[in-house]
Amino acid sequence: MSREKEIYKVTLVGSAGNVVLLTFKFFAGILGHSSAMIADAIHSLSDFITDVVVLAFVHVSAKPQDESHDYGHGKFETIATFLIGMALTAVATGIVISGGVKFTHWLQGENIQAPDHLALWAAIISLIVKELLYQYTMRKGKKLDSQAVIANAWHHRSDALSSIGTTIGIGGAIILGDRWTVLDPLASVIVGGMLYKVAIKMLMTSISELTESSLPKETEEEIENIIESFEGVSEPHNLRTRKIGNYIAIESHVRMNGEIPLREAHNRASAIERSLKEHFGKQTHVTIHMEPTKE
Repeated sequence: MSREKEIYKVTLVGSAGNVVLLTFKFFAGILGHSSAMIADAIHSLSDFITDVVVLAFVHVSAKPQDESHDYGHGKFETIATFLIGMALTAVATGIVISGGVKFTHWLQGENIQAPDHLALWAAIISLIVKELLYQYTMRKGKKLDSQAVIANAWHHRSDALSSIGTTIGIGGAIILGDRWTVLDPLASVIVGGMLYKVAIKMLMTSISELTESSLPKETEEEIENIIESFEGVSEPHNLRTRKIGNYIAIESHVRMNGEIPLREAHNRASAIERSLKEHFGKQTHVTIHMEPTKE
């Protein structure tokens, strides 16, 4: 099965789970009188929306290079990751504001209706299902080396974390009685805070790629070591690296004996290119510029 089809399969499995959960949680939140559960349902709705984003962008990112995209379409996958981060930020903001308003009303003496056992069961079921989806999606995302799928996996994990907070809040409000019904909106605020952390990490990663940040220093040193391992090749310099979706681009100047035939110099450069592609993936873009050694 191709990489694109694998990503479609993983995302569709998550989508199916999100549709079932968001429907169940909305009903459980409304009928069970739980603001934390309704916030959890909104989170599941955002998961479904990001699934749609991934499906749309993966199709584009899988296209090969063409006249208008010399380096392929990998950055569209990075854009998908950025949009998922933005969606998660918006969801977190809505959840924090909603819970904060209810908490403020409680401080002013307003009674908060206690949630029902239906909401508690919905939170527990959601926690189990979303953690299973996270494990499945993360495993596939790493195997496929897809940042968008990995980002989507974290979206599942954030939903599982929110369900933990929701379970504690709803359970505490039910078990401890009316005086502690404030735990329900407080749980939603804590959930929103956890979502912010995940969203910021996604946004920083995608912004770094979109602004052409270099690969980590350790990776660049690894590239230089590979280049220097070839006999007759020395002084890799002007190294430039960047990430393009699920693959990377490498440009480097190297020095060779200026007296060797052009064909031999070309063969050495080609050997370096093959070695880097074997190490970092066959889709790696490699450009080697040859210069004569200094006399």
